[in-house]
Amino acid sequence: MGIASSLRKASSKALIKLGGDVTIKRATTSAYDMNSGEIRKNETSTTVKGFLENVVQREVNDLVTGQDKKLTISAQGLDFVPKLKDYVVIASVEYKIIQIDTNELNNTAISYELYLRG
Repeated sequence: MGIASSLRKASSKALIKLGGDVTIKRATTSAYDMNSGEIRKNETSTTVKGFLENVVQREVNDLVTGQDKKLTISAQGLDFVPKLKDYVVIASVEYKIIQIDTNELNNTAISYELYLRG
């Protein structure tokens, strides 16, 4: 586990230096208000550093299109694993996560590549 921990720290340091602020929004709970008839969601937000880039042609498939974006974030900056139902906010633009690739070593997540659609 020593090398995985070192890679995780190195990934985090590189993204902190080179990346920009991104916010990951997660709906934690929801409740139905019987008086108003609305469903209220409680959201938690976590701000981490990430590297945003365009999707390259070889990554385009049935799910990922050429207009999508790819965001790389360090696993060390998160206390949860990103899920498809989470959202990412970058420069006031909200993106839906459509695919998640986890880079790991010895079953330890090093970084996540999130494919985003605006």
